[in-house]
Amino acid sequence: MRLLLDTHVAIWALVSPEVMPDAIRALIADPANSVHVSAASVWEIAIKHSMARRGAPPFSGRQAIEYFGQAGYALLPVSPEHAAGVEALPSLHADPFDRLLVAQALAEPFRLITHDPMVAAYGGSVIHF
Repeated sequence: MRLLLDTHVAIWALVSPEVMPDAIRALIADPANSVHVSAASVWEIAIKHSMARRGAPPFSGRQAIEYFGQAGYALLPVSPEHAAGVEALPSLHADPFDRLLVAQALAEPFRLITHDPMVAAYGGSVIHF
């Protein structure tokens, strides 16, 4: 199965996998599955980490690239088709990063793993926990 991790799931997978259900951890760890993290997630991490607010990612965007690679996750570039795919999505969620992840999951296709109920509202290829 081709998996795309939502940003918070990608971070949890690295720093606190225990917050995820066993079934989700098993999907991510299964060598039969290919696990991807979007360049949009790296961008989101970089922005939020640099703002140093409470709840910001515990590592920078540059570190994220290294850590995701060490974990065996493939990085998914953002293509013009992914960007344009956002306009076809219903207005269920206003977060531009999440909307881009949904568009990428639909275009490639991937199963998008998220804990965000707003992302889960897109249904279809979304795995919500």
